[in-house]
Amino acid sequence: MKKLTWLVALSALGTTSLAQTKTPLTTAQMLRAGKTEVTQPLPTVQGWADDTHYLLRKDGKSVSVDAKTGQETDYTAPKPAANPTGSMLAKNGDIFYRSEGKEDLQLTKTPNEPERNPTLSPDGKFVAFTRKDGNLYVVETATAKETRLTNDGSEVVYNGYAAWVYWEEIFGRPTAFKAFWWSPTSKHLAYMRFDEAKVPMFPIYSSTGQHGSIERTRYPKAGDANPEVTARVVSIPDFKSATVDFDPKADQYFGTPFWTPDGSAFWMQWMNRGQDNLKFYAVNPASGAKTELYDEKQKTWVDWYENVEFLKDNKHFIVQSERDGWSHLYLHTLDGKLKNQITQGKFAVKDLAWVDEKGQTVYFNARKEASTRYDLYKVKFDGKGLQRLTFGDFTHDVKLSPNGSYFLTAYSNVQTPPKLALVDKAGKLVRELADSKGPTFATTEFAPTELVRVKTPDGFELPVRITWPTNLDPSKKYPVLISIYGGPNAGTVYDGWRWNGQNQWWAKEGLIQVSCDHRGSGHFGKEGQNYLHRNLGKWEIADYSEVVKWLRGKPFVDSSKIAITGFSYGGYTTCLALTAGANYFTHGLAGGSVTSWELYDSHYTERFMDTPAENPEGYKAGSVLTHLDKYRGLLRLVHGTGDDNVHLQNSLQLADKLEDAGKHFEMMFYPGGKHGWTGPKWQHFQTENNRFIYQNLLGKPLAKEMQ
Repeated sequence: MKKLTWLVALSALGTTSLAQTKTPLTTAQMLRAGKTEVTQPLPTVQGWADDTHYLLRKDGKSVSVDAKTGQETDYTAPKPAANPTGSMLAKNGDIFYRSEGKEDLQLTKTPNEPERNPTLSPDGKFVAFTRKDGNLYVVETATAKETRLTNDGSEVVYNGYAAWVYWEEIFGRPTAFKAFWWSPTSKHLAYMRFDEAKVPMFPIYSSTGQHGSIERTRYPKAGDANPEVTARVVSIPDFKSATVDFDPKADQYFGTPFWTPDGSAFWMQWMNRGQDNLKFYAVNPASGAKTELYDEKQKTWVDWYENVEFLKDNKHFIVQSERDGWSHLYLHTLDGKLKNQITQGKFAVKDLAWVDEKGQTVYFNARKEASTRYDLYKVKFDGKGLQRLTFGDFTHDVKLSPNGSYFLTAYSNVQTPPKLALVDKAGKLVRELADSKGPTFATTEFAPTELVRVKTPDGFELPVRITWPTNLDPSKKYPVLISIYGGPNAGTVYDGWRWNGQNQWWAKEGLIQVSCDHRGSGHFGKEGQNYLHRNLGKWEIADYSEVVKWLRGKPFVDSSKIAITGFSYGGYTTCLALTAGANYFTHGLAGGSVTSWELYDSHYTERFMDTPAENPEGYKAGSVLTHLDKYRGLLRLVHGTGDDNVHLQNSLQLADKLEDAGKHFEMMFYPGGKHGWTGPKWQHFQTENNRFIYQNLLGKPLAKEMQ
């Protein structure tokens, strides 16, 4: 546990005479986006034109900068060479095809039934898309001839369009439900078919209109039947279809697939319902026959692979796995055999930045020097010659040149605003390019922010970020607001500059602002995450409570005003803190909260908890409803009535139990709001949160500046 002497603490908290001479921020600077001259934006990095010229956005235009000399020239992106593939665009609800020198060709004529996820084949000859009828289509760009590839789409069967739980938890929201994939050669189109006939329907009520309405969503909650999934590959242009050799009735999941670079095989990720066994299968696109390539098992759960790095030698690939308890890089031969582990140690690789096949070297970002910072490293394929390429006690956001000769880094820490620098492949600083410190930075008074580590009884050193009140007076008492998310491998504490005006306002008003991460947040690798298996809620509250104990040890902390706030998983943790953790937490603002895990979706919940039938005690212990006898303090529940992710049902069930138990709490609905909301409702949400903080933590009415 980090201990500060009073001399160091007083200095860090800005109570020296030197700090008092600095100029305070104005209200406009903190809350009205007024011009501060305290910091200034760095030039926007637009990437690399080639291996020795990087691109910046300056004064509204793009400039190319010679990495060797620093000479700048105006840059205009080169006009693409004559491209026979042309381009696809959407206009007025239909698809058009544009090729050089020709009038746009209208490919579809269904403005009242817009095509979903229209995607051009790599050779530009076809556009694939789905429609609301649940079927998959292609249309030729030369003739506008449309072909329907499937015929069994319905209200519960979708071809090439993902079921809700796949979109939310496996493929990801940016995919917009897309579940089809062109091969690199354009000779095949792979897709998944989802049958949700056995998935329970969850009703979401809308109050709009005289009679209201019901949105009917197929949503598998923990332990429910999942969608049945079939994978198929269509050959182009004869449209013959091959079904991949999996039993759709099996209780299983499929992750995002990958085509090999030459299009000869379609790699599918398979996982069992328990999510502790992941396999890769290479699928023959002509026959649908599969060959197992890779098999990974873990004692708790396995995460999906977001990327497979196929090497250009067509003999190897690299994946990033947590199989040894930390996220590391592994080199395999193309038939799936492990060649060697490239990186190892008690640190987590963030991602693979570049592979130098000729030099047998990988460049990667990792949290090695400190779990709160990112750095760029390189190492040989055999794991030898590990070298840190970035510098200092900073977290780095790196953009590597195409062939790895240079990289740009935007770097900062909690005390230092971002700077931009150019570094060569040996890790030598070539030149500093920009500094975001403004002309008044040195003379402006900031609320001090620092990172500390709080040690748990069993040895974890939890990262904590604190913004102390401006001009803290140790003889006074100050309330605390802890902001968290709390989900597995979803930490929020990093050693980077994160100044914003509202935080400075709260510090001026006398609020201690804290964010902290628990043992399963990612700072301690998969080793730390594994504590959460079948135990969601237990270690989050235990570790956050240790942080509160540490704070209570400060004589200026008001133990009667320890608030916590979060949304989604953070809402769950907040509700649990006011019940199971009520010995430490006194106030809570919980938004979009899961309140009992059997109410949340199958894939996410069971990854960590297994099914309710397999782990009844874990579900009971992790439910907020189980701990209502411990509730005290004041909890505000906030929920969107149209939330299709964490259903309003969660907050309603908690409210029902709190009312029956005669407990005082607050609740705010946002009609039609999904898992979050925008516009006037968002502004109302922010204002009411501010009012809660003023009334319950600061002990005074909402300031007019915050209204």
